[in-house]
Amino acid sequence: MKKNVKLIIEYDGSNYSGWQKQKHSITVQQKIEEAISQITKTDTEIIGCSRTDAGVHARNFVANFITNSSVPPSKFKYAINSKLPKDIVIKKSSEVSLDFHARFHSKGKKYVYTILNREEPPTIDRNVMYHFNKDLNVDAMKEASKYFIGSHEFDSFYKKSGSSVKSTLRTIYYCDVTKCEDVIKFTVIGEGFLYNMVRIMAGTLIEAGIGRIKPEEIKFIILAKDRERAGRSLPPQGLCLQEVLY
Repeated sequence: MKKNVKLIIEYDGSNYSGWQKQKHSITVQQKIEEAISQITKTDTEIIGCSRTDAGVHARNFVANFITNSSVPPSKFKYAINSKLPKDIVIKKSSEVSLDFHARFHSKGKKYVYTILNREEPPTIDRNVMYHFNKDLNVDAMKEASKYFIGSHEFDSFYKKSGSSVKSTLRTIYYCDVTKCEDVIKFTVIGEGFLYNMVRIMAGTLIEAGIGRIKPEEIKFIILAKDRERAGRSLPPQGLCLQEVLY
């Protein structure tokens, strides 16, 4: 009997060329599909909620797949984990309605970009945060982040090469910057994001943090629709897909 199985996945993206399957690269999707196919004895394609880039991490990535396997949906978690590398883990598996689609049914995503703001680079956490050794004004970054909230055309904040989007209009529901000791976290929740968008937003907030731009300049950078006006795209290791909203 056909079943639709939903997976909640956590992974360290350091060793992968992103989520989406590629011909000549190792990806997270490929590793999970290989594990499922070994269990079901048939080629199985999984649908992911997003296409995270190379080096980007996820704590609660959502995916689903259709199967005729006799394995109970709640037990797939254990079966798949037994065949996965240590940097990918299935946190939960459950049966959902046959029409559930991890990507198309998503109503939003929550991303967190983590910055270590101190002179010394990270050691233990070097794969999950970006190191910035100049003092950052967190209050200025927090103020600047508020200008992202709302519906805007984010042409200034995405990498056009490798992207074929029809519209750059995106809605941001929540944006904030917080600091705990030496760690700064930029948290953003939106209905969807363009290629490299969060990393470019984070890079632009650093420009505000070092005083190169004033917080209110964010609104003019958005209106300019010019990639050259925004900050650089920060490295992928600081970015984590924290949650998917349905």
